[in-house]
Amino acid sequence: MYVGADYYPEHWPRDRWRVDAKLMQEAGFNVVRLAEFAWVNMEPIEGSFEFDWLDEALAVLRKHDISAILCTPTAVMPAWVARKYPGTLAMTPNGQRIVWGVRKNNCFTSGAYRLLSERITRAMASHFADTPNVIGWQTDNEFGGPVCVCDTCRADFQDWLRDKYGTLDELNRRLGTHFWGHKYTTWGEIQIPVAPGNGWRLAGRGRLSTHNPSLCLDWQRYYSHLNVRFQRDQVRILRELCPNHFCTHNFMGIFSDLNYYHLAEDLDHVSWDNYPVWHKPSISYGSAAAADVMRGLKRKNFWIIEQTAGPGGWSSFGRNPRPGEIRKIAYQQLAHGADGQVWFRWRTCTAGREQYWHGLLGHDGKPLRRYREAAQTAKEYRKLASDLAGTTIKADVAMIYDYESIWAVRIQPGFPDNDYHEAMRRYYDALFRAGVSVDMVKPTEDLSQYRLVVAPDLNILPDEVAKRLSDYVSSGGVLLTDCRTGVKDETNLCHDRTLPGLLTDVLGIVIEEYESLDDETEHRIVGKQDIEGDYTAVKYVDWTTPQTAEVLAAFDQWHLQTFAAATRNRFGKGTAYYVGVIAKEPAFYDQLIADGLNTAGVSPILAPPEGVEVSVRQGANKKLLFLVNHTEQQQTVPVPSGKRELLTGETTTDSIALDTYGVAVIKL
Repeated sequence: MYVGADYYPEHWPRDRWRVDAKLMQEAGFNVVRLAEFAWVNMEPIEGSFEFDWLDEALAVLRKHDISAILCTPTAVMPAWVARKYPGTLAMTPNGQRIVWGVRKNNCFTSGAYRLLSERITRAMASHFADTPNVIGWQTDNEFGGPVCVCDTCRADFQDWLRDKYGTLDELNRRLGTHFWGHKYTTWGEIQIPVAPGNGWRLAGRGRLSTHNPSLCLDWQRYYSHLNVRFQRDQVRILRELCPNHFCTHNFMGIFSDLNYYHLAEDLDHVSWDNYPVWHKPSISYGSAAAADVMRGLKRKNFWIIEQTAGPGGWSSFGRNPRPGEIRKIAYQQLAHGADGQVWFRWRTCTAGREQYWHGLLGHDGKPLRRYREAAQTAKEYRKLASDLAGTTIKADVAMIYDYESIWAVRIQPGFPDNDYHEAMRRYYDALFRAGVSVDMVKPTEDLSQYRLVVAPDLNILPDEVAKRLSDYVSSGGVLLTDCRTGVKDETNLCHDRTLPGLLTDVLGIVIEEYESLDDETEHRIVGKQDIEGDYTAVKYVDWTTPQTAEVLAAFDQWHLQTFAAATRNRFGKGTAYYVGVIAKEPAFYDQLIADGLNTAGVSPILAPPEGVEVSVRQGANKKLLFLVNHTEQQQTVPVPSGKRELLTGETTTDSIALDTYGVAVIKL
C-alpha cells in the first residue's frame, strides 16, 4: 500500500528537503510524485540535461524510505521551445498561436514537439532507470487539452479519415453528407468542425454546433487518438529503458473529452485526480462513480495520484476540508479499489497560478491539522496493508459507460438538458443508496458475469452491441435501459428503424413518437405493480407502446393513457426494463433499482442508512466490508456480528456507530 504526496523540491531551498522528507516519514508516507512540470529544470538549454538536483532530492527521500514516481514533464514546454519552434504551440480558430505562459500549450501533431517530448522522455528514462527508489512513471499530466486547428492538424485529420473510410464515396455515405449539399469531392475540402461563437473549443467538446454531427463525432475520436498516440510514444521509450517500472497517467474521473478506455490500454494501471471538496458538504456520489469508472478502464485496481489536501483554487479558493473529511475521502477511494493514494500537494506553493491550491502543509510549511489527519490515515493504511493485498471489487451489477454516446449526446442532445452523466447518476445514486457495488464497463464488454446491467442514455447503439445486449438477456441477464437508447448508429446517423430498433423484442415495446417537455410542463406518472407511488415526468417522454412488456408506471394525462412510462419484459431466460421518462423524484429510481435487483437475485450485504456508503473488497479467502459515513451526524449501521473491525480491533455486535465522517473496515 503506497501513500504519500505530490512534491515539488524545485520550489523550495535544498536545506528544506531533509525537513520535508523527515516529516513525510514520520507521517507514514512511503511515496511521492516528482518532476511533473520540471522540464526546464532538467533541460534548461536544448539538448543540455541537468539531473543533479533531482538526483539529490531522490537521495534525500531514499534515506527516509520514500519511493518516487517520476513524470514525463511534457505538459509544460520550456520557454525556449516556444521561442525556437513556434509551430509547437497550438493554434486557435482565429489563426493565432496560443501565447506561451500557462500549461498544455502544445500542438499534438507538431513533429518538433513530438520529437522534443520523446527526447526528454528518453533522457529521463536513461538517467533514472537504475535509481533505487524510482518505482514508476506518470505520463504527461491530465491529458485533454489543448485543441489545435492548425494546417498540420487539419491535414492529419484528413489523413485519419482517409485511413478510416478508404474512399470519399464511403466517407460521404457514412457521414450522410448529402444533407445540405455537404458532399466532399476531395479530401482537402474537409475542415475541422469549429462550433460558431465558441472561442477555440470545438464541436463535440461540450458545445453544440451546426456542423455535420457525424463529422463532429469523428473529430472527437480523432482528437482522442492524438492524445493516445502522444502517450504511446512515451510509454514505448519507458518500457524499453525502464522495464521494471510501472507506467500510469493521472486521469480526471468522468472527464470525457477523450476515450479513456483507449488511453488506459498502454498503462500498467490507471491513476486519477480526486477533488470532491468544492461546495457545501454532501454525499460523495460523484467521487464514487468516478472511482468505478477508473477501475473499469482496465478492470483492475487504480491509484489516486492527486487527492484533496486542502482548499483548492487558482484565482480564488474553495472551502477547507472539515475535520475528518480528508480521511473520509481517502477511505471512500480505498473502498472502491485504490491501491495507492497521493495527496496534492505536500506544501502550498508561494508563487505562481496555484498559490491558492492548498496542500497538507500551508504556506508556512508547518505540520498542522491536515498533516496530522493524513498521517493518521497513512498509518492506518499501512496497518491494513496485509488484509488489503490481493483484494478488489467483485460486483454483480454493471453499468455501461460509453464515451461515444457521451460525445453524441453533447453534439446533438436531442432534447434540452439531456446530459449523459446526469442520466447515469440517476441509476448509480440509487444503487449507492441500496448499498450495491457497480462495475463501469465498455459497451463491448462480456456481460455474462453480471446479473444486472444498466445502460443509461445509450444513444450510439451499433448492431453488434444491440446483439450482445439481446444475447445477454436471452441467456438470463437483467437489463435496464432508458430514454434515447439506440437512436444512432456508430457514425452518428439515426437508425432507419422504429425505436427501440434491434432491442424491440428484448424490451417488448415500440416507440413511434416522443417529445421533449419545456420547464413549465410536467406529467404525472403512477406506479403499478412493483413500483408504488405517484411521480413526475420532466424534460422528456417516450410514447411507449407495450407489446409483450408489463407496465410498471403509467401516465395520468388523457393523451398518454395508452402509453407506458416504464416497463418490464420477460425475454428468453432474462428480463429487460425500459424507462421512457425522466422522473423528478429519486424515490422512483430507488424503487426501480430495488425491483431490478430483486429480479436479478442481487441482495445487498446490508441496508445502509442515508449517507452511509457500503463497499466490499475481496480476494482469495478475504472479504473486507467498508462503511463510510458521508454525513456530519453519527450514524448507526446494522452489521454482521462477531466480526473484527480492523481499525479498532474490536469485535462487532449487530450494529456499529459511525461518528461524523467516520469509517469502519470489518473483516468478514
